[in-house]
Amino acid sequence: MAHYSAYNLRIILTLTLGSLSYGYAFSVISNTIGQPGFLQYFGLQYNPSFTNTIEGAVNGLFSAGGTFGALLVAWMNDTHGRKATMVLAAIVCIIGTAIQSGAVNIAMFLVARFITGWGIGMMVVLIPIFQAEVSPPTSRGLLVGQHGAWIVVGYALASWVGVGTFYSTNLSFQWRFPIAIGCIWPLGLLVCSPWVPESPRWLLLRGRKDEAWAIIAKLHSRPDDPDHTYARDEFRQMVQQVQLDQVAWDRGGGIKQVITKPSYRTRMWMGFFTQYAAQTTGAMVVNNYIVLLYQDLGYTGAVVLVLGAAYVTLAMVCNFLASFIMDYVGRVRLLIIGLTGCMIALSCESAMTAQFAGTSNTVGNAFGVLFTFMFIFFYASGIDATSYVYCSEMFPTHIRSQGMGFSMVGTFLSTVVYLDAAPTALANIQWRFYLFFICMTAINIAIVWSFFPETKGLSLEEINGKFGDEVASPLAGEIKIADNPEDEKRADNVLIENSNA
Repeated sequence: MAHYSAYNLRIILTLTLGSLSYGYAFSVISNTIGQPGFLQYFGLQYNPSFTNTIEGAVNGLFSAGGTFGALLVAWMNDTHGRKATMVLAAIVCIIGTAIQSGAVNIAMFLVARFITGWGIGMMVVLIPIFQAEVSPPTSRGLLVGQHGAWIVVGYALASWVGVGTFYSTNLSFQWRFPIAIGCIWPLGLLVCSPWVPESPRWLLLRGRKDEAWAIIAKLHSRPDDPDHTYARDEFRQMVQQVQLDQVAWDRGGGIKQVITKPSYRTRMWMGFFTQYAAQTTGAMVVNNYIVLLYQDLGYTGAVVLVLGAAYVTLAMVCNFLASFIMDYVGRVRLLIIGLTGCMIALSCESAMTAQFAGTSNTVGNAFGVLFTFMFIFFYASGIDATSYVYCSEMFPTHIRSQGMGFSMVGTFLSTVVYLDAAPTALANIQWRFYLFFICMTAINIAIVWSFFPETKGLSLEEINGKFGDEVASPLAGEIKIADNPEDEKRADNVLIENSNA
């Protein structure tokens, strides 16, 4: 049963401006590198080898900046809070995007790509954490799933803006305007930030219990629950789990437990693997070089941009579908369905490209386009939003930032390698490049099937039990701080100290 309020939903949708910032910035470049104005301005239209190198650097530096941003969030989120981190991320995104749109040489453009990557790297880690920590257990898939869905809204907007500016006779406007629009979303988040509350779970970690309760009560306020019964139950569990985790954290030696404690170590590699597996379907390579793919299949001009825009529009619809079904189907099952579908679709696409690329066989080329749409259907409805939800909820509160940050390093390191290699690989070995993604996805399916626990319907605190850690108490269940009396005594002392603070 859904327990979120209208206020809860407003906060989630405001935070999706950060998701939109990431998606737009990531996707706008796929059209930019196909715009005649961009190629002409930087002198890239006459030297294919140099152009491939620059295209690889444009994407590689963006992903390198994203890796830096993801790691920075792990520290800043815990030290300064989710809200302050969000404000910084928005500012960095605005600065990077503004420099990109005003770049006067390729070096300036590449530096701006790194800065923009830094900002969106912070954003893509922070937003699902923030959303997960203000979402009730039974609707977390729907609410946190909005992150993945609105990322792809950004993809779609970037694609359709690219289609529109393609027809401009002003070649500078043709590529600068789509990039400049990317300032709107982080600026909107910055403007709305005063109305976004701090994460109640972070406030509890800092001992600010009264502030945390005020936010929880408002988030889960419902007309049929005037006594805040559900909110009180969830808050009780949150407080007890923070106490329990703090005792274990202090006794175990602090941050080194991310590596030394088996349950934490398991979660870290699972988060990294989830994001790595998502990229190893070949999704970002297909997305960022889809213009080149359609050109290989014999399509030219604006038709290529329209097909690319339709591709990401389907992705947007399917991500919203995923967010609605995730709480019913489950995270792991959706991941397996998505990975399997992507592997099959990419296999068929590779066969069509191998057989018909460069030919005038309209039927074969049309099937090639069809299989790209099948690929994005399975990726968007099974993997995209699901991977963000799964990674944001599998970590305990006190290492959620580090865990989500390390998970997203899996995305950025994978894309650095894949996108940097893609222009050269696609130019030299062509469709055979996709065989790597097909084979690796088959392996990844087996790993997810064998080792990944399901987390749907559980509170963030109860998910600890799936990885062998102690849960303070279930929602609406028996209150239980710890089995060891000494641990319970320590937990009580932590609560007293926090309350006094």
